[in-house]
Amino acid sequence: MDDAELRRLPLLSELDDAQLARMRDSRRTLTLAAGETLFHMGDRSAHFYYLDEGAIKLFRVSPAGQEKIVEIIRPGQTFAEAVMFFARPLYPVNAQALEDSVLTAFDSAVFLEMLHQSTETCLRLLGTLSVRLHQRVNEIDALSLQNATLRVVNFLLARLPEAAHEDGRRVIHLEAAKKDIAGRLSIQPETFSRVLHALTESGAIEVDGRRISVTSEQALRQAAAS
Repeated sequence: MDDAELRRLPLLSELDDAQLARMRDSRRTLTLAAGETLFHMGDRSAHFYYLDEGAIKLFRVSPAGQEKIVEIIRPGQTFAEAVMFFARPLYPVNAQALEDSVLTAFDSAVFLEMLHQSTETCLRLLGTLSVRLHQRVNEIDALSLQNATLRVVNFLLARLPEAAHEDGRRVIHLEAAKKDIAGRLSIQPETFSRVLHALTESGAIEVDGRRISVTSEQALRQAAAS
């Protein structure tokens, strides 16, 4: 990642040149095989991360042993940055690679030291993070209020701009297993499958494993409207 790419990360966007150089020097590259754990819930946080390649699952396990997906991290996203601001900087979730992954790890201690040294940087960062918080609250509201079909349809529509073009169709390749996607959308895997089947019956999509071909964007949008 060059300096321009680093500045696109919300947490680093407000740093001056010298501060950015310190963060650049603090980073290191990590590689994880599919199924490998990055950290466990309760581990002490020393880094925050940027995902270059692959997919990372953030999850918790209930006392009964049931896994609850909190988020699936995709390339281009950062995660675990909020933990360094906790009174006790312990990871509140587990992180595991869903597929072979490459990450950039940034040293949290270096970042916090710079914040302690500059009130101006803190205030600029506060503004940036406040905007992100507002966006996430809106996402949570949407997940709480939308029905399962609307959640799935919006999930697919959000991925259309990045979908591959194959045989005149746009094709979405799911970044994780369907049960993991269902967990991210806060619906049961069986419900997710039923919604995909209904969308297939309506002529909106065709499903082949993790490959979803959008046969009619209009039908997909109509499903969202209804």
